[in-house]
Amino acid sequence: MGRLRAGVAPGAGGQVYVLHGLGGCGKTAVAYTLFQHATSEADRLGLWVNASDTASLRTGMLAVAADRGAGDGELTAARSGLRAAADLVWDHLDRSDRPWLLVLDNADDPAVLRDGGWLRTSPRGTVLVTTRQAARHWWPGAELLQVGVLPREDAAQVLCDLAPEAGTVEEAADVAERLGRLPLALTLAGGFLAHQLIDPWTMAQYGANLDGGQGLDPIELLDQGALTAGGSDARHLVSSTWQFSLNALTAQGLPESVTLLRLVSCWSGDPLPLSLLSGLSTGDDFPERRVEAALRGLLDQSLTEIVPGGVRCLRTHGVLLDSVWRSTPTEQRDSLATTAAQQLLAALPEVPHRGDRDPRTNLLAPHAVALLRRVAEGPEAGRPAVEAAVEAALRVVIALHRGGDYAPALTVAETAVELGERQLGAEHPALLRLRERVGRALYRLGRFDEAETNYRQGLAACERALGSDALATLTCCEGLARLLMAVYDSSAEAVGLVRRVVAGRTSVLGPAHPLSLLARAYLLEAPKGQELVEELPAGQDLIEECRRELGPEHPITLIAQQNYAYALVGLGMVAEALPMVRETVAAYAEKFGPEHPVTLTARTLLGRTLAALDERTEAVEHAEAVVNGRTRVLGPEHPWTVAAKQRLDRFRAD
Repeated sequence: MGRLRAGVAPGAGGQVYVLHGLGGCGKTAVAYTLFQHATSEADRLGLWVNASDTASLRTGMLAVAADRGAGDGELTAARSGLRAAADLVWDHLDRSDRPWLLVLDNADDPAVLRDGGWLRTSPRGTVLVTTRQAARHWWPGAELLQVGVLPREDAAQVLCDLAPEAGTVEEAADVAERLGRLPLALTLAGGFLAHQLIDPWTMAQYGANLDGGQGLDPIELLDQGALTAGGSDARHLVSSTWQFSLNALTAQGLPESVTLLRLVSCWSGDPLPLSLLSGLSTGDDFPERRVEAALRGLLDQSLTEIVPGGVRCLRTHGVLLDSVWRSTPTEQRDSLATTAAQQLLAALPEVPHRGDRDPRTNLLAPHAVALLRRVAEGPEAGRPAVEAAVEAALRVVIALHRGGDYAPALTVAETAVELGERQLGAEHPALLRLRERVGRALYRLGRFDEAETNYRQGLAACERALGSDALATLTCCEGLARLLMAVYDSSAEAVGLVRRVVAGRTSVLGPAHPLSLLARAYLLEAPKGQELVEELPAGQDLIEECRRELGPEHPITLIAQQNYAYALVGLGMVAEALPMVRETVAAYAEKFGPEHPVTLTARTLLGRTLAALDERTEAVEHAEAVVNGRTRVLGPEHPWTVAAKQRLDRFRAD
């Protein structure tokens, strides 16, 4: 603590400290103590980020950027993965008006920090990392500080401080030794002893139970070798202490708390939106009306905690969740996992509107992945449970994509495909839909060659598994066609694909279904020359049909308008196109915002139209706005940003 306090003294900065040790040894407690000192006595700004996985780290670091003054446009670009998120964060940390302490907690996988370039130094602050990984090559330039288990006397004092009425110091020392003097185990044991009300145990009784009293498994309680070996063996001993708390809850008439914790163990240790427990019921043994009491029981036994914030969340230690899942009877796991998947599905709309950004969506992403890992990596998992978990992951991916968070959508989709294939095979319908979502995300991120490969492979797989006229197959056709139109100018192949989609959806869904109308709108964008002239008369009819069936402000109606105007411009009818383009740009800006990708695309067309009419001043104005928006949202190197800059240069030169 003396060394760490010096690191946050006035004028100190540019240093990284790494607290390392086995799980539960108190690294986070040391970090928290320094955090309190830095914020209350050293006049530093305190910033705390969960670095246990990529999703949590990214969310936390972007919150740091927002705290340090990052604007909405910059944050949108970083969330979408369309510019370097770490660069954005550290740029604002470097320019902070106050010195700071940044804690990167639970960085047990250093590759998470390394791969994104997240761990850096700044003269404006000090970084403190907590991790189990002690290998020096992971932490170049950092000062490593080891945290071990407590000395016997201090460990006994922890128990006495938490449960002063439970026994003597020597009895506490005996219990501490049996717990391996691990701070996390001591905290849970002391909390258990302190919170018992009816027939509470003494230290001696607790020690006797560690020795196998009341039929508790003495091997689990006394396996000191598991503790000293580190890793997952160390967690095993701690899990016995948690089981004491669960036994106490059952004895207090709250067996539902055990069921609830087992359900929560299906997910990850990241903050879990409390709304995910809304409407929860696992049947007669755990009705919805008992969820509140079950949660209160877990909170009272210090098995979980409420995290305040914009979205109220529940946070449960990841090691606890792992141990609870391992101890859950095999015959209950499928049912619990299916319920966990159903809660995720209920938390998100089946078809979210384009541009909608639910603040819970990014929070749910790591839980969808964790659930799929639980069921996909266990050989005993039943197929229905795996399918439910895959469907939940798909729902999260769709919500992320519709909200413009393309990079997280890609990560979750790719992970879900990899895990799901182990149990379901590569050509399961839900996995094929996820692969199509991988293609969409790659396309939005400007990784066009990868997107094309993904789409062609996915299309072939859909045709084999589902048939050429299946809706999922047609969706792959549509995605590939849009890519070919936007990037490769492959008009002939794109037209053929779009016509196939129109025919297939019209046959299956009917001509007025929104997806059929959308495909028909793309027929105004794909053809060229005489083929486009032949399609043009149907364009005005399509717009009227969209307005009638969907409404004038529906996104598909606006797409039809925009593509019809695009066709007019392509045929040289720019004066006729201009009013419709202006109307579409205004509608997009009002509905989605001025920097949404669809707004910028429509504004690009408006600039082209004005330039063709020799309205150079206004054309340059719109082109500049598109360049600025693309740069903020996509980043300066994205192909669409580069194209926007080239277009602006042409307008200025002319």
